[in-house]
Amino acid sequence: MLDAKRGLVLRAPGPNGFVRDLDMARSSTPLHPAHADLESILVTEQAIKRRTRRLGTEIHETYGDEEITVIAIINGALLFTADLLRAISNPVRLDCIRISSYRNETRSLGRPQLLHSLTLDVTNRHVLLIDDILDTGKTLSMVVDLIHQLNPASIKTCVLLDKKGRREVPFDADFVGFEIPDKFVVGYGLDFAERYRNLPCIGVLKPHLQNPPEWA
Repeated sequence: MLDAKRGLVLRAPGPNGFVRDLDMARSSTPLHPAHADLESILVTEQAIKRRTRRLGTEIHETYGDEEITVIAIINGALLFTADLLRAISNPVRLDCIRISSYRNETRSLGRPQLLHSLTLDVTNRHVLLIDDILDTGKTLSMVVDLIHQLNPASIKTCVLLDKKGRREVPFDADFVGFEIPDKFVVGYGLDFAERYRNLPCIGVLKPHLQNPPEWA
């Protein structure tokens, strides 16, 4: 069944309460080969599509007909941003910013590093910052501070996933797709060592593959 509040696919009963296993996924959709590396699926492709459409509606209700300057944090937010933009009916300008925080690890390492900054002028513009996941809060906090220095008319944040159990700095996003537990997840833009971004769902990577493996 579906958690209407967060769009998560639930398995009931079960020890984790909401984690969908691979056997259930196999019954409805042909699996991407990389599914074999997943311990479980947290959010299905169908749930992502439904929630993304709803987020587009929520964003339009917030901004009215105002033009929005969307800033995507890449590479992780690429897929989510592309789908979300199609669900937003407002006029939109798009820019990207590149931040490094994980590298080839399963935990955020120290202070995020700015690798590539903005090209658009955001002065007096309504900025919507999009990221794939909010965990420690360090990355979004840093980027929001950076954008504030550029004097936008407003700045709001939208994340696909919110992992509240990992927060190290106080930060809440304005728009959230799904709240998830403290598990290392991949798929739909999220990676480990630049793998798994192309999975259509979001799943927990098997523990023995988080170590990190020797890639061929």
